[in-house]
Amino acid sequence: MRRPAIAATLMLMLLSGCAGSGTRTVVKGAGPDELLNLRAGPGLDYSVILGIPDGTPLIRRNCVTEVGQLWCRVSLADTPEITGYVSEDYLSDS
Repeated sequence: MRRPAIAATLMLMLLSGCAGSGTRTVVKGAGPDELLNLRAGPGLDYSVILGIPDGTPLIRRNCVTEVGQLWCRVSLADTPEITGYVSEDYLSDS
C-alpha cells in the first residue's frame, strides 16, 4: 500500500521541478520592424500563436532539431502560461 503513495509523491516532485526549470533568454535578431513567430510546434508548418518583438524575455525549456533547424520550446517570462516554439537562431542569453 505504501508504494503507490511513494510513487505518486515522487512523480509530483518530478513534475513540479520540471515546470519551473528553464534558461532565461531574449529574442534577438528579428529586426526593429519585425516579430519573431511563436509557433504551436517545432517547424514552419505549425500555426503562429503570436509575434514576439526583439528584446522580449523568454524562458527556454528544451530544443529539438527539425529538418536541420533547431527549435526551442519557450514560454514568455512575464506570462509563463504562454508557450510555443521559436527558431533557436533568434535567441540570445540574457
